[in-house]
Amino acid sequence: MNESDSGRRLSVETEDLTLSVDGVDATVHATDRRIFVEVERVRDALRVARRLPDDSVSNRAVAELVRAGLTVEVRVRGRTVAAAGSDARPGPLSHRLGVAPAELRLAGAVGAGYGGLSAAVRRAQRLFG
Repeated sequence: MNESDSGRRLSVETEDLTLSVDGVDATVHATDRRIFVEVERVRDALRVARRLPDDSVSNRAVAELVRAGLTVEVRVRGRTVAAAGSDARPGPLSHRLGVAPAELRLAGAVGAGYGGLSAAVRRAQRLFG
């Protein structure tokens, strides 16, 4: 059986790739089976999500990720806020917000938001302290 027979037709290798969507710059890197899209703030992740194609195109893209055994993670400050692909497990929140088959990770978003708030407080303390 060759790779095309097994469904593993996609390979992703990145070193220094930057993606820009709606004015938001995202750094993209990959490991063996994961593609990481890193953005600066939770608000940036939301802006990127709003620019994704309609459901039929997104569903086909996710199906191809699953077929290839890949998962895309959107990360903010090192915390995963959303995932799509073979390891994504959409829960009630994803279904309620209509983003399934993507998985939203509320704990990641809260943690990233708190990290951003903490960083802003530290910057303000350095400026005014």
